[in-house]
Amino acid sequence: MFFRNFFNTYKRSSMWEETNNKLYKKFQFSDFSEAFAFMTRVALEAEKMNHHPEWKNVWNTVEFWLSTHDAGDIVTDKDKKLATKIDLLIGS
Repeated sequence: MFFRNFFNTYKRSSMWEETNNKLYKKFQFSDFSEAFAFMTRVALEAEKMNHHPEWKNVWNTVEFWLSTHDAGDIVTDKDKKLATKIDLLIGS
């Protein structure tokens, strides 16, 4: 099954870092398809929350910078909740 492999090939990364008024974290996967599948799952959760991340994808890597634009581009509980949901998607 795809997601069984997905969990096995995700490279564990560090905790979320708060820097420049943003929460940052980088995720690495075995290939582009797994990274993109992860982004799709994050997109669905973000849409439910109406809180959309700043992110970047290059091949097997996905990076996030979370802040709340409506609050003046600072880290709020919304960002912390989204970060938690992102981590829960892959069990990190």
